[in-house]
Order: sequence, then structure tokens, then C-alpha cells
Amino acid sequence: MFTHPEQKKIPILMYHSISHTANPAFKPFAVAPSLFADQMAYLYEQRYTPITVTQFVHARAAEGPTLPERPVVLTFDDGYADFFTEALPILKRYQFPATLYVTTAYIDGTSRWLRWERETMRPMLSWSQLRVICENGIECGGHTHSHPQLDILPLAVAQDEIRLCKSILEDHLQREVTSFAYPFGYFTAKVREMVYNVGYSSACTVKHAFNALSTDVFALKRLMVSANMTVPVFAALLRDEKVRSLKMVYMRARTPVWQFVRRCSVLTPFRGS
Repeated sequence: MFTHPEQKKIPILMYHSISHTANPAFKPFAVAPSLFADQMAYLYEQRYTPITVTQFVHARAAEGPTLPERPVVLTFDDGYADFFTEALPILKRYQFPATLYVTTAYIDGTSRWLRWERETMRPMLSWSQLRVICENGIECGGHTHSHPQLDILPLAVAQDEIRLCKSILEDHLQREVTSFAYPFGYFTAKVREMVYNVGYSSACTVKHAFNALSTDVFALKRLMVSANMTVPVFAALLRDEKVRSLKMVYMRARTPVWQFVRRCSVLTPFRGS
């Protein structure tokens, strides 16, 4: 059943890797396939209706169907190969759409940017896998070319990262790419403007909060699903009961590493991918 919800809270969930294995620093971002399957079963049993980011944006702008009674948006960052082997079969089981944000420099390769997490050899998706993914109801969005922190790059370099990613994806997938996700959730007003000017119609950050129909479509909020999020905790998150504690989990996972990385990035000239 569809409604016109003026004050509805819309959760956009953020996943990364769906995998049993991860080094300690990356572990919060690797959800076990069995746990992911249980979470998707819960959404199905509780009559949630997953939609893509672009479907949410269109509903918000009244350009398409209004929101379902219990909407949820599933997003996956980076483009790890385990999305194809682990997540996609489960999504297909329930006919759930999702939005996959792809970092184009590492397609057909490994996660070379994850040096601080010691995860540089995590396999990434191939172009052939991405084409199959697109054919199965998954929206592919941009996540920059080399996964930099856009807010501390020279503006010209940031623009190249945003533009090149979109161009490469559209060339290889032969379809329009309209949604974007800021790496690490970092952006500025100038970066937001670049994303709009390049031709995207939405962009996701993190922010650990729910969205409303009035939320800025170039600063959509997401809730991270962490590795230890059991189904009861997952259910509480969707009821808006675990957002504050979830934010603390994310910050504990990121802060020790990324404060250091960001300090070094400011002091070190950018050399690209």
C-alpha cells in the first residue's frame, strides 16, 4: 500500500563488505553473509519495501510512485566482489533492489586504498559482474574514481574524481548514473555543487540519521550496518532506537585511523591513484 507521508522517517542503510573475514581495523565494515541473510529475511517478514536511492529521490520530488508504507533503502559502498557472490543472491531471493556505489579505479582489481586497514588485497568487482548486477535490479552509483577525501582535495582534483567516475561507469555499463556517495561521508558546499554540476541527481553521506521528504537530496543521511548488528539490534535501528549508539560504533571504528590519515593528507601532496 502506498501513502503520501509528510513526516515519514526513511532509513537509508549503509553496508560495505559482506564477508566472513576481515582484518581487525576493517572488521566493523564486514557483515557476515549469514547475518546479512537474517537481516534481509527480517525486512521481508516485517513487510519493509526496499527502494533504490533514485526511487526515493523521485518519490520525494513527486516524479514517480509515492513512498511505500515501510520504505527502506539498501546501499553498498566501494564495490567489493563479495557483493556479487554473497549479497546479490540474497537480494534476488527477496527481489530486493539496492544501490551500489562503485569506486572505478579498482574495478577488476583489489582495494588498494585500504592501506591503513591492511585490506589492500580485498577483491573488487569486475566489469562483467557489474553488468550482471545492473541487469538484476541494482542501481549502480558513483563513489569517485580513487576513493579520496573530497573535502581536503584541491577543487580541480575533486572535480576530476567526481566526473571521471561517472563517465567511466556510464561508458562501461551503457546506462545513466545518477546517484553519488561521498567517500567517508566527507564533503563541502563546493563539493556538493560539483556533484550537482557533473549531472548527478542525488548524493549520500553518513550522518547516522533518518531522512524525511525534506532532506537535501545531495546530503542524504545513512545508517551504518556494522558487523555485530544482530537482528534485534537491526530491528531497533529501524525503529530509530539505536541511532546514537550506532554513531558511536562508527566513530570508534573510524576515528583512530582517519584522524591520522586526514592529518597526513593535509600535509602530503595528492598524487592520485
